[in-house]
Amino acid sequence: MGSFESQKMYYGQKIAANRNWVNAGIFADEAATGTKTDKRGGFQDMIARCRNGEIDMVLTKSISRFARNTVDTLNYVRMLRNRNIAVFFEKENINTLDMNGELLLAIMSSLAQQEVESLSQNVKMGLRMKMKRGELVGFNGCYGYDYHAEDKSITVNAEEAEVVRMVYEMYLEGYGTTTITKRLIELGVENKKGKVRWHTHGVMGMIKNEKYKGDVFLGKTFTTDPISKRRLANMGEEDQYYIRDHHEPIVSREIWDKAQQVGL
Repeated sequence: MGSFESQKMYYGQKIAANRNWVNAGIFADEAATGTKTDKRGGFQDMIARCRNGEIDMVLTKSISRFARNTVDTLNYVRMLRNRNIAVFFEKENINTLDMNGELLLAIMSSLAQQEVESLSQNVKMGLRMKMKRGELVGFNGCYGYDYHAEDKSITVNAEEAEVVRMVYEMYLEGYGTTTITKRLIELGVENKKGKVRWHTHGVMGMIKNEKYKGDVFLGKTFTTDPISKRRLANMGEEDQYYIRDHHEPIVSREIWDKAQQVGL
């Protein structure tokens, strides 16, 4: 039996052993990180039932399991306390209906958030090491190449590569992205998702993508923080790695460079 199921059984037995308690449900989000409560269906279901008056006490293993975001922890605890609903954190032995627990709760939830941020930094360090080795981190596929997850490599897809070369040729002959897009649709060319659907920004992205000349540029975007998980274009805030001759090219460097000069 896994840890997740064991914990559910533990709370089921704990509640059943107390004559004054009635099990109102066990709300859990398996494998959820807990950094953002709005992404946790079980947590939100529990809060909704609290608001509906179906729950008057919440048992949780620790502050970090409730919410690793200090602001979320305090906001939800205060909202529940205003409804006279207690949250009891077993590990820290804190009952939120006890006013003396407010300061301790703030301190403990802050420590829980720091733990998440520390873990995030460790993950970032690991990703930087992978990028430095040339591993494709967060790679979502690229038209013209097939991705092999077992060794994190890419190889040329012969059929798609011909389309890529046609796009570059048309662009260098003076055709704009709108014309090229229409031509791909007229020819019934399917994208990576198997659909005949192309857009001008996608065609321009193909022309600007360094992978087609055999290079790879890693670290184009970065995550601002582990709480919001918002991604932004990396303008130097985080390390970036550019690796030449990373894989087999589809177009020559000369053709790729000429395409970048169009319109300048």
